[in-house]
Amino acid sequence: MANRAGTVALPEDLVDLTALLDAYFEVVPDPSDPGQRVAFGTSGHRGSSLKASFNERHIAAITQAIVEYRAGQGITGPLFLAKDTHGLSEPAQNTALEVLAANGVTVLLDARHGYTPTPALSHAILTYNNAGHADQADGIVVTPSHNPPADGGFKYNPPHGGPADTDATGWIANRANEYLENGLAGVRRIPLVDAQKAENVGTFDYLSSYVDSLPSVLDLDAIRDAGVRIGADPMGGASVDYWGEIAERHHLDLTVVNPTVDPQWAFMTLDWDEKIRMDCSSPAAMASLIARMKNDGGAAPFDIATGNDADADRHGIVTADGGLMNPNHYLAVAIDYLYRHRSGWNPASVVGKTLVSSSIIDRVADGLGRKLVEVPVGFKWFVPGLLSGEGAFGGEESAGAAFNRKDGSVWTTDKDGILLALLASEITAVTGSTPSQLYRGLTDQFGAPVYARVDAAANREQKAKLGKLSASDVSATELAGETITARLTEAPGNGAAIGGLKVVTENAWFAARPSGTEDVYKIYAESFKGADHLKQVQAEAKALVDSVIG
Repeated sequence: MANRAGTVALPEDLVDLTALLDAYFEVVPDPSDPGQRVAFGTSGHRGSSLKASFNERHIAAITQAIVEYRAGQGITGPLFLAKDTHGLSEPAQNTALEVLAANGVTVLLDARHGYTPTPALSHAILTYNNAGHADQADGIVVTPSHNPPADGGFKYNPPHGGPADTDATGWIANRANEYLENGLAGVRRIPLVDAQKAENVGTFDYLSSYVDSLPSVLDLDAIRDAGVRIGADPMGGASVDYWGEIAERHHLDLTVVNPTVDPQWAFMTLDWDEKIRMDCSSPAAMASLIARMKNDGGAAPFDIATGNDADADRHGIVTADGGLMNPNHYLAVAIDYLYRHRSGWNPASVVGKTLVSSSIIDRVADGLGRKLVEVPVGFKWFVPGLLSGEGAFGGEESAGAAFNRKDGSVWTTDKDGILLALLASEITAVTGSTPSQLYRGLTDQFGAPVYARVDAAANREQKAKLGKLSASDVSATELAGETITARLTEAPGNGAAIGGLKVVTENAWFAARPSGTEDVYKIYAESFKGADHLKQVQAEAKALVDSVIG
């Protein structure tokens, strides 16, 4: 049977919303089962009510734990509460509101009763905290990002506006699991109708705060004056109302390609594994927008087309001449452009990237005369630099990035897919070339890397061993015919453990990290010597890692 990746979902692919919502309220998770406990990854607690991993009890317990955490940290300002378009997001937001209201926390909900992108929540927290208030605000966004429709997600952003670090999430998860084990004894909660009318519950206009501030971070005048034609696809996510308002308020030639919001995502094309997943970096998930931009003898409908995932913290860039850009390629172009065109930034500000992002970024940074700071996977590592202006840009290979305002001050400390999508239009307007054309120029200058990620089998013990490796555990001196120049188990940019291994040569590298959810480890690899050399790197990487982890 032919793989259906890139084809529109069929009825049998769609989640049963009634069953999903019934399970949210009716299923009681078993805290003795590791798969049913609260567990925070790099982007909060995620799971599905159908698998007893994202249910009403989880959310009540996590929210009570957050109440206690913020009290212990002296956080007394408002808590911004927002949701995306997933089916489980609204009931989870309601559960959280019931607990927050009962605990006397000042809560601010969306004034339009709509959906809120993760970057708009981060922007709201920072706007409040930078306005001179005596107290500090934080926030919760209910989203599993690009995950399938059956999933839910719950993410806490402390006063710095970005993802909470492991100290915070570890404490919150442990406390929440104690509540699960004790049948929620001690969790304070009031009925939803009372919570919605509580004196400590108010509203905030996330959309206006975000959209009206965009001229401080982007050259929208250039986009408008150049007449760049933009096609923006919210992909059924939280940016749906934002794109229309951006067009109207800033007078841009911008078309919202698909304004449909459907918690089943029946309009989506299936991802590589035939699942519905709102991954705007995936050619299969973005197939409809890519097809729309193909120039089959006539003019493409847009100069730049973009997609966002469900909470709009990721971006996908489509051009008529290049199709969907690889996220690594676009990061390189964005960095090269921004550090040449943001005169208000700190002239010593560094370039931030994750250690599994392309090495062409290293070469671009060197060409700009800028220091590169390479950090572990996770956007939280970019937060300090974005706040201080010392790291005005941070990006990761999974199509997530953010950068500072034109004057160098902070915009968001979470990934901003809307921002990066609009930047593609600014780049086109100012340079007269699309980002894909500019990337080809960078490869002429720095070489053309070939990049891929593959999975390799590993059991729980092997994954644990990989996550705890030290550089001295690796005795190999060559990789794919080149001398190994670095063996890394800590990120060179900040010395933090990477939870795996990275091996570097002059023209290639690989990084191996254990999966948090499957019995595999992931091998990221890149070569500047072509596809055949990349395959050799991948094969030798697997052999090297397997020999070390047994």
